[in-house]
Order: sequence, then structure tokens, then C-alpha cells
Amino acid sequence: MSSQLPMFTQAVLTYPELLKEELEDLNQMVQPIEKFFNEGLDSTSIDVNAKISDETLQQLKDLGLFGQQIPEEYGGLGLNATKYARLAEITALDGSIAVTLAAHQAIGLKGILIAGNEAQKQKYLPKLATGEHVAAFCLTEPSSGSDAASIQTRATLSEDGKTFYLNGGKIWISNGGIADIFTVFAKTEVVTDDGEKKDKVTAFIVERAFGGVTNGKPEDKLGIRGSNTCEVHFDNTPIPIENVIGEVGGGFKIAMNILNSGRFSMGSSGAGILKKLIGMTAEHAMTRKQFGRHLSEFGLIQEKFAKMAITTYAMESMAYLTAGIIDQYEEPDLSVEAAMVKVFSSEGCWTCVNECLQILGGLGYMKDYPYERYLRDGRILMIFEGTNEILRMFIALTGMQFAGKELKSIVKRRKIKLRESVKLTLGLHENVHPSLKEEACLLEKNVFHLQMIVEDMLSKYGNKVVEEQLDLKRVADIAIDLYGMTSCIARSSRAYCIGLKNADHEITLTKAFCLEANRRIFLNVKDISDGEGVNNDLNLKAIASTIFKHKSYAAEHPLQRNW
Repeated sequence: MSSQLPMFTQAVLTYPELLKEELEDLNQMVQPIEKFFNEGLDSTSIDVNAKISDETLQQLKDLGLFGQQIPEEYGGLGLNATKYARLAEITALDGSIAVTLAAHQAIGLKGILIAGNEAQKQKYLPKLATGEHVAAFCLTEPSSGSDAASIQTRATLSEDGKTFYLNGGKIWISNGGIADIFTVFAKTEVVTDDGEKKDKVTAFIVERAFGGVTNGKPEDKLGIRGSNTCEVHFDNTPIPIENVIGEVGGGFKIAMNILNSGRFSMGSSGAGILKKLIGMTAEHAMTRKQFGRHLSEFGLIQEKFAKMAITTYAMESMAYLTAGIIDQYEEPDLSVEAAMVKVFSSEGCWTCVNECLQILGGLGYMKDYPYERYLRDGRILMIFEGTNEILRMFIALTGMQFAGKELKSIVKRRKIKLRESVKLTLGLHENVHPSLKEEACLLEKNVFHLQMIVEDMLSKYGNKVVEEQLDLKRVADIAIDLYGMTSCIARSSRAYCIGLKNADHEITLTKAFCLEANRRIFLNVKDISDGEGVNNDLNLKAIASTIFKHKSYAAEHPLQRNW
């Protein structure tokens, strides 16, 4: 799907939805989970003690939360992407629990789920579904993070060809100290078709019970303090050859598929946090008085609430559009869309929680209230499951690889010259409610602006475009805004057409997002077109070069002088 840029087609403007029976079943499932997180959970103790108690973990297991996406035939809940996203809204209300659950199922056991054979699934998934066994994902090492190909941990095959022996260490492993089952990535020697020996990454299922598995003490973290994060070491750990996931040497692709598959849910989980915080902060703004007026009466405060709502609406819309497409199509490639949701939502969450604290003033800074914990917990979102910097490069380069194909095809079919393609109409406004015609036209215009910018960059830089990171960041940000516009337009059009409560409000949120996105896109397009001599990039590069040369801030103290 990503390779055909579905967000720019008419089909995506039909927002996905659940059938009535599905929605009723989901709401019934959600009720006890929502009650537990709102009434039965002591998140303050989890944060202060830097540990989720055994009792709380058992309650989570009893609710089925350790087997959300594991098929029912293996004892799980068998949730599709949309239902998984809905539960993520709730579990995100405690960052430590959210990370523990995500480390277990979104990445820890996901390799078995998407690439394991039937014997592996039958052996491991039932106990992972109930939480009797907890899973962890072991990829990161001191010398390798997002660069998975550079890992040093090695697995050596025994002479009889039946057992691999694993040696090495992994760092910052979520659930590393409590996991029973590890998905581990290690270098193995592979003989190529031409007889050459090469090192390639292989994925393994490793049981703690195999022996030779140890972990360090839990890391003391800024946020998500109750989640277990530690180093994991393997010392001649024996792994039966039956525990290779996929093929020997095929682990890199498996690692990327695992990481790509779960990022979309960050939009719904971030929205879950923000919807709660916006409500709590609004209540404060409506009761707190300054200068004889409620905070809610001040224009600067109103602006903050409006922008938080716009951001949250876009996050939520992008997440559920992506989830809906995943559920509608058979094994769609939505890695780019999921990355866009992750980047936008992680940064939006950080910005909005920060704004809540600003509105709350001193109250928000106090540990007696949950606001500062949400700020600390939210900071990790821009780092894990691929840093936002890496993901922006992924979005831009993957998009640039394929962006020209679809529009060139359209242009060819309609016999229009490529440079005149900006005059071409995709007719997007025909697929939404008439009240959103202007926004659909804005979306269409900006799709072609992106197309033209991509063509110009590829023509100018060729294969060396990979080195133009500042412009690639702008391309990624344009694509993210376009996907946000598409998602909001589709969602609010549906809301209005079926008469949902407050549909007018959703239309207004969409109009506001599209206006802001259009402005950002305009500036990004202009900066790319102007080039580094005008857009300030040359100055930024020069400043950074001086800092690295001196390994310091480099500017002299303002009181310094030459004597």
C-alpha cells in the first residue's frame, strides 16, 4: 500500500468503520479495562517505586491484555488493528504499563506471530497470551540502535548443525529482567549461492530456561519508571535450530517488519492520554481565576486548548485510518503511514502535555498531581521504536522512491505533460461532504506540490539525495501533513454524513488543521525551492561544524575581550 501512496487516492477518503456488532463487542470488552485503569490502578506508586507490582501484573493478565493480538486459537483475544488501537487508548493512561504490554506483544512476541512456523506458534503463543510467559525484544546494543545491521551479538552453529550458541549483550531491553521468552537478533555465518561466507542477521526465539541468560539491574529512568528496562547478556546460550524465526540470515527483514507493524497505535495511545488531560486541564481553566476572570476567558489560553484539540483530532484520525486499512486489506505495507503516525503523534503528545502544564502553572509541576508524570512518560515516544530523525529519513526516502510512479501513471493515462500535472484534478472533493470541498482542494493542490518538489530534488541530486537530510526532513513533514489532512477530512466527512454528535465541531477541527498544515507545507516547499543559500541551512551547518570542531558551545563569554 505504501508504495502506491494510498493516502492520495479517493479510496482513502472513505473512512473505515466497524460494523454495529463489532462495535458492541468492543465496547463490552473495553468496559472492565477502562474501569480498572480509571479506578483500580495506583499509577503514582508504580512511578515512585519504579516497579509494577506482581498483583497489578496479574490483574492485567486476567484482563487478557497480554494476548491482545494473539489469535483466539492460541488463547489470545484475536484483536484486529482497530480494536488493538482502541485498547491502546486506555492502557496508555499509565505509561509504564503501556510500555510493558507493548514490549511484550507489539515487539516481543510479534516475530513469532508474523514469521514463526506453526510449531513455534503452538509451543509459545498460548503461555504468552495468558501472560504466564512474558516476552522481550532484543535488538539494541551499545554500538547499534536503529542501525540493526551493525549488531555484534553472534550465534555460532554447532558441528552437528543442531544447536546455535549465542554470545553477546543487549542494552535498554524493555521487560529484560522479567521476560521468559526473548526474540533475539544475532549475526550468523551464511554461505551464499556462490559459496562465499557472509555474516547476516538471524532472529531467534530464546528461552531464559535455556541457560546462559542473565540481566543487569533495572535502569533508573526519567519516565515510564515502572517498566523494567535493563541489559541482557547471553553466554554460550544454547538455542535449538528449531528456534530460528524464518530463515537463517533473514533476521534483518523480520526486525524491520516487527518494528514497522506496531507504530500506528501510538496515535491512538497518544490521543487517549491527551483527551484525558485536556478534560482535566479544561476543568482547571474554568475554575481558576486570575485578575477577576477565569483562565478559560483569556484568548491565549483558548488558543492553547484549540491547538491541543486540533492535534489530538489529527493523531486519532491518522491512527484509526491506518488501522482500518490494515484490517481491510490482506497484508498491506503500511510502514510509511505507521511511521508518519508515530512521528506526528509522539511530537504532538509532547507539545500538548507541555501546554497542559503551562496552563496549570505551578500545580502542574507538583508531584502530587499526575501531570508532570505524563510529561516525563511522554518524552520516550520520540525515541523508541525508531527515533523520529531516522523515521523522517525513512518516510522521505521511501516516499520519494515511489511518489512519482502513481502521479506519472495518472498523467500518462490522461496524456498530460508532467510539468502541467499541477493543473490535473484528482476530484477529491467529489468524495467528501460539500462543506469540506475547500479542504479537499487544498489537499489536492499540496499533493502536486509535493510531487513537483520530489521531481526537482531527484533531478538535482540524483542518488546523492540521501545526503540532503534537511530537505528530506521537509519532504517528510509535508507527507505527514498530507496524511493528516487526508485522515481528518475523511473522518469528519463521515461524522457529518452519518450525523454523529458534535459533527460540526469535527468539521471545524478539520478546517483548522488543514489551514495550519497548508501553511506548514507552503513554508517547507518554499525552503526546499529557495535552497540552502536562502533558507538558512548554510548557517546551521556552519554553526554545527564549529561546535564539533571545538567540542563546545564555541562562542566566547559576553564579558570576554582581547587585551
